[in-house]
Amino acid sequence: MVSAHAPAPAEDKRLPYDEAAPGAVGLQTLLPALLTFHHEGRIPLIDLIRTVTSAPADLMGLEGGRLAKGAPADLVLFDPQRAAGHRRRQADLQVEEFALRRRRLQGKVLRTVVDGRTVFGV
Repeated sequence: MVSAHAPAPAEDKRLPYDEAAPGAVGLQTLLPALLTFHHEGRIPLIDLIRTVTSAPADLMGLEGGRLAKGAPADLVLFDPQRAAGHRRRQADLQVEEFALRRRRLQGKVLRTVVDGRTVFGV
């Protein structure tokens, strides 16, 4: 699973399911959705992290996606136990309600660091 952030206008999401633009709000739901597999004991946390860090970088022939001496400091600090929560627009709710119905999502991003600079969080 990867996040392919491709925003669609709200009116494209409000259509009947068969006609609506595909996908859910990836950036807000990717981590909590992935962590569901960890919380259910299905996949070790390190393997989940690898699927969205070094594995995609390796597929693309990029050196990123890993902690290494001299590499850019691109990091995400998260709490895997904290309940997922974010502001949702009505269009987001309609898509997420179908895809993630009756799921209690856990996992909250606390800070995002890109090239050593905090771009999200305290």
